[in-house]
Amino acid sequence: MKLLIFSDIHNDWKTLEHLLSVEADFYIAAGDQVTWERGLDRCGEILQSRADRMYVLPGNHESASDIATMCARHGLHDFHERHFQTGSWHVAGLGYSNPTPFNTPGEYSEPQLAQRLQRFAELSPLVLICHCPPLQTPLDRIRSGLHAGSRAVRDFIDRHQPEWFFCGHIHEAEGVEVKLGKTRARNVGKRGYLLELE
Repeated sequence: MKLLIFSDIHNDWKTLEHLLSVEADFYIAAGDQVTWERGLDRCGEILQSRADRMYVLPGNHESASDIATMCARHGLHDFHERHFQTGSWHVAGLGYSNPTPFNTPGEYSEPQLAQRLQRFAELSPLVLICHCPPLQTPLDRIRSGLHAGSRAVRDFIDRHQPEWFFCGHIHEAEGVEVKLGKTRARNVGKRGYLLELE
């Protein structure tokens, strides 16, 4: 079973088309497909090429209603605050980021993130995909001494130890992979990552 997970396309349609040329069983767009809510129609048109297998999260540059509308219009799966099962695996998604200095359309408070993550606490084995990374890890490092991830996401990973965790949001950490306890965690960015599950 192959899942292609990517994030932070930010209107780079050539990169998006290249990612979608890779064969996979599921495609998961983990937020910030566009910038400041501009380009959603074009994005939907491109994602539609994999519509039946395309699962979409809002990042902090899209609202949940933006993504719901785009998914309905183009036959995509709105994956925000939802999960599905494939074989023995549970795959869960939560969009939005923790608060930023930029007042973007898709931000939750830390308590809001924690509350929404809790619905996934009993799922095992779990692949968890969030737009925002866990706080104080290599996945949320902007530069030395500056981290911008979510405390709620970090607490959920520390407590529940999903088998896999994927995120985006912090462009400077694109491609970084770490282990957080038993959880294998990666900031996919627009490079994307092809996960193979047995």
